[in-house]
Amino acid sequence: MAATEPRPRITMQDIDGVMLRTAFWAARQDEGKRPLLFFNGIGANLELTHALGDMFPDRDIITFDVPGVGMSPVTQWPYRPWMLARWARKLLDQFGIDEVDVMGVSWGGALAQQFAFQYRNRVGKLILCATTAGMTMVPGKPKSLSKMMDARRYTDPNYMRDNFATLYGDEANAQAGEHITRLMPPDPKGYVFQLLAFIGWSSLPFIRFLRMPALVMMGDNDSIVPVANGHILKVALPNSRLHIVEGGGHLFLVTRADETASVIRGFLEEPHEFQGKEAA
Repeated sequence: MAATEPRPRITMQDIDGVMLRTAFWAARQDEGKRPLLFFNGIGANLELTHALGDMFPDRDIITFDVPGVGMSPVTQWPYRPWMLARWARKLLDQFGIDEVDVMGVSWGGALAQQFAFQYRNRVGKLILCATTAGMTMVPGKPKSLSKMMDARRYTDPNYMRDNFATLYGDEANAQAGEHITRLMPPDPKGYVFQLLAFIGWSSLPFIRFLRMPALVMMGDNDSIVPVANGHILKVALPNSRLHIVEGGGHLFLVTRADETASVIRGFLEEPHEFQGKEAA
């Protein structure tokens, strides 16, 4: 049955008193495929995920603004990765979603690993884009990392356009320009809480338990998360492959959307018998 509701449908969801602004894309054609749970990068609001519905039109997709980002109110206290993963699981429960494929980019890739560990009985496949195993990461270029901390990247479109290539390693093309216009500045406290959430965190102690098929995607021109981090994930994940986007920077999902979507769709379409039920 074809979807008739707006794409996406945006609602506020109450998860144990934490309000999460949530986007849900219903599949344009219901083919019985697992929904996709998407975790965005640090400070990234829902509007930056607008292309997901076109990239994966044959499956339901769900994502949300973490507290203090976009229009989700900031929490009173800091949180830890396991808490974020639990909120995401309860969000799936509210939408009546059981099994999912999980995709995360950058900061969201770390959260995707945490979710896949806590709820690996509910995860079919895992896609990690431009991300790391946590505090054991190979750091990016200091010039790029310093610009990451500059609030003007959220408030000054001209600053972003002028520094896009230095910041991300991507070409400032038309897709990048659209990305810039959709940026919303996060709540300062919410942004700090996002940074604090993964302080001291690493997936290496548990990553060997993530036995679902995993696709690791990295850009070889990424100035924030060097491609070496992808090789670390590839070695650590028991059932994974690494795809390098040649010439791609940190935002290859945006600047090379057609190419990367094709790779991810191919991975998701590969036959795979669900291997969950091994742990809660």
